[in-house]
Amino acid sequence: MFSYNFYLNIFLIFLIILLFIFYQRKVNDLKKAYEEVEVILAIRTKARTRALNELARSLEEKVKRRTKELEESRIALMGTLEDVEDARKIAEGEKDKTLSIITNFSDGLLFFDKENKLSLINPQAEKLFDIKNQNTIGKSVSELESFGNLNLLVKTIGNEIKEISKKELLLDSLTLEVSTISIIKGDEKTGILVILHDITREKTIEKLKTEFVSLSAHQLRTPLSAIKWTLKMLLDGDLGEITKEQKEYISKTYQSNERMIDLINDLLNITRIEEGKYLFNPVLSDFQEIVQLAISSSEDIIQKRKIKLKFEKPEKKLPKVKIDKEKIELVIQNLLTNALIYTSPGGEIIISLKNSEEGIEFKISDTGIGIPKIQQERVFTKFFRGSNAMRVDTGGTGLGLYISKNIIEAHNGKIWFESKEGNGTTFYFTLPCGKRLLKNSEVL
Repeated sequence: MFSYNFYLNIFLIFLIILLFIFYQRKVNDLKKAYEEVEVILAIRTKARTRALNELARSLEEKVKRRTKELEESRIALMGTLEDVEDARKIAEGEKDKTLSIITNFSDGLLFFDKENKLSLINPQAEKLFDIKNQNTIGKSVSELESFGNLNLLVKTIGNEIKEISKKELLLDSLTLEVSTISIIKGDEKTGILVILHDITREKTIEKLKTEFVSLSAHQLRTPLSAIKWTLKMLLDGDLGEITKEQKEYISKTYQSNERMIDLINDLLNITRIEEGKYLFNPVLSDFQEIVQLAISSSEDIIQKRKIKLKFEKPEKKLPKVKIDKEKIELVIQNLLTNALIYTSPGGEIIISLKNSEEGIEFKISDTGIGIPKIQQERVFTKFFRGSNAMRVDTGGTGLGLYISKNIIEAHNGKIWFESKEGNGTTFYFTLPCGKRLLKNSEVL
């Protein structure tokens, strides 16, 4: 019989065999698991390596592309900097040219910025006003009044620098023509340029010319008047009977002499206008009576040319106006005579009066030849006659409308017209009512 120890040893041996078998299985399982992990790690490592390689290639491409872009940008920037430098040189060259022109410009120039402070003055302006550049730059208009003769300029342009076109300024023995120009950059006003043009020589020549015309006209008027009255006596038979043929020749000579006298009178009127001595007797007058008188004095030519003339009188009595009656009569007569001459026989003329906001308004419309559009700007200038008007009447002087305009403006009035070639002309003028004085009242 086996002892207890024998069976115990057998049991232990059996248990050890079982444990060994179990251990061996676990070892095999671990090996298998390790091999699987190695396979998985190899796969993941390979995938990660491939991903890293792709990322590296992508980064390398991006770096190369970015480097190329930066190089292109650098090249473009260098080109831009070169262009900017060239543009700067050109701008500096243009600036130097501009400053050279301004410095050597024959007219005086002053530039005020948008705050009305002087920022530039050229040597000619300094010389005119006897000032120095460094003392005036940066000064406002009001501050410039204390510098030399600049107070005269300030009075002309105003502290706010108003728009001026060819206004005269007397400076010692000089006559300056002052103009202002707004300098605009884009939509913004950057400042105002004041231009001072010396017209002393022109004014002197104009004065000499006026004096010459006045003297010549006075010298011519006396013999022409003598010729007129001699011819009149011949035509009236005071110096004996003359034949019909002789009378026709003398009559034509008389009419030519009359045109010469009219021209002389117009020239004398112009010299008085330019001397500021044309208006001399302003009185309160009934304007409607003056118009009616002008119409009555033209009755013969109205009937001769078979013109239909209509005078539209105002519904209410017009207030009296302070005018130089003789000169206003001349204006109305000039306008009416033009309408009669340049309206074909059988045509129509309408004269009307009304009380407007600006005073009494005179209007005369005709159905005549009209004024060519391209010539309308010159209507009120000396010696101007329309091309179509010269074909109708060769004897005009072209001074009537110039004189009329000066007479109306000397009365603080306004004159203008509307016209279309072939469709007639309408002239208007207004005269202020009430107690407003004439422009030249101080020399009357």
